[in-house]
Amino acid sequence: MFFRRPHTRTPSLDDRIQALRAAGFEVRSTGGSQLEVRRGCCAAHVEQADGPSPRIARSGLLFGGELAALIDGGYMKFFQTPSGRRRPALSKDLRDLQDFREDLREALGLPSLYNESLGTVCEKHAYDRLSGRPM
Repeated sequence: MFFRRPHTRTPSLDDRIQALRAAGFEVRSTGGSQLEVRRGCCAAHVEQADGPSPRIARSGLLFGGELAALIDGGYMKFFQTPSGRRRPALSKDLRDLQDFREDLREALGLPSLYNESLGTVCEKHAYDRLSGRPM
């Protein structure tokens, strides 16, 4: 009767890809269940997780054809590629990356977490004392 709850529909991966393209992202498959999503100078690797929603594996700036992750050097933020090339993070880069991540989460239908929406979140911290060696 009037106590019925509406059925929630979980969008499929194809529905999410269409939503990404409608939001202005370039989407291409990198093999298996992993996608590369790009817009402007930012990119992310999205993979289909075991659950109903996908997972953003990595995100960052495209730098020399590689996906550079944001790291925190303690005194300054850097973008570092897997090959080891570094570049200082400018405020425009951080703004672009933050907007990209928020738009990506919205297009994928993922929840926007409060601590991540406050600012840019680093993947690695160079001043962590656990490793015992500098980066």
